[in-house]
Amino acid sequence: MTDRDWQQWMIAAGTRARAAARILARTPAEARRAGLRAAAAAIRDRADAILAANAADIARAEAAGLSGAMLDRLRLDPARLEGVAAGVEAVAGLDDPVGSVIDRRERPNGLDLTRVRVPVGVLGIIFESRPNVTADAGALAVMSGNAAILRGGSEAVETNRALYAALVAGLVDAGLPADAVQLVETTDRAAVGAMLAAAGLIDLIIPRGGKSLVARVQAEARVPVLAHLDGLNHTYLHAAADPAKAEALAINAKLRRTGVCGATETLLIDRAFPEPGRVLAALVDAGCEIRGDAEVQALDPRVVAVEDADWDTEYLDAVLSVGFVDGLDQAIAHVERHGSHHTDAIVTEDTAAAERFLAEVDSAIVMWNASTQFADGGEFGLGAEIGIATGRLHARGPVALEGLTTYKWQVRGTGQTRP
Repeated sequence: MTDRDWQQWMIAAGTRARAAARILARTPAEARRAGLRAAAAAIRDRADAILAANAADIARAEAAGLSGAMLDRLRLDPARLEGVAAGVEAVAGLDDPVGSVIDRRERPNGLDLTRVRVPVGVLGIIFESRPNVTADAGALAVMSGNAAILRGGSEAVETNRALYAALVAGLVDAGLPADAVQLVETTDRAAVGAMLAAAGLIDLIIPRGGKSLVARVQAEARVPVLAHLDGLNHTYLHAAADPAKAEALAINAKLRRTGVCGATETLLIDRAFPEPGRVLAALVDAGCEIRGDAEVQALDPRVVAVEDADWDTEYLDAVLSVGFVDGLDQAIAHVERHGSHHTDAIVTEDTAAAERFLAEVDSAIVMWNASTQFADGGEFGLGAEIGIATGRLHARGPVALEGLTTYKWQVRGTGQTRP
């Protein structure tokens, strides 16, 4: 199809989505919940077909030489698929933000002003690799009263199709519109361009992927963008960090799952921290490649020489940049220079140092004595997330139901005229 063909396709899809969004916005919460529970049941009922589709995607990805981290993001097994279905059910159990009152006031002239949450409208969600996003994004959109147009990555095309078919079958069985969630099934990049140009049809674009995807979206979009940038996350071992706690947190933050955006990619160690060699040895023994300068290499002969580009690399693998810093000021400066404003953590028993780190580090999520792997909507009690927003406007951090709403003012009068 030509660019013009995709533009016409997007006009048709966007028009259908707009109609579905109007229906969803006035659909009672319990009906939306029922649709998501039916969708979860359909995912379970079609598990064999979904896993077979995923196996085909994995085989193609292995033949193409995708990295182990990318394969891990792509792969589904029965346990992970059950997690996908359970995630849809979890969204159905969340508090409904639509129609909730943010604030209310009465003016001296008697006007009653109420600010209430309403759906954004039509969401365009562009994502790579992880097929579970198809279910998560669809569920969050429906529960927040929005319609969604999804475009997944080419690596997961068969899995996305199978998950999408199950999701929509459940929604339709429960009486919700089939166009509440639509999937752009092609791998043609021109379809992405059509989504980015769909002003008036799509109200918000949400990209989930690497730097190149997000950069393209931000450069070309004529629709507002809720950006999910890469996770160049830091864990800083302060001088007053407990060594045992520091070791456990460093290992978990890096190695629990290396392919998630909450994984730590740089470990900063205060020169006054008492046991840096212990932490490095534990990481290497656990299978992590450490990249550091001569000072770091002197602590363990297995450390690989670091390069300048490493400080700005999201590895998504068992690789970690490690550097020494002189105190809190230098640690904060390093995070500001090299971080992506996603998630950064300090490990310390010094409350004053921790509170300063929490206050001064300008990231969407800032942690004290906790693994950066907790950067997840589910762990925050928000249910499934649409992504971690790293910008400053509208929503920040894990974006779930509330982040997919906006608000409007309702003004009730008794005939007031303005003098």
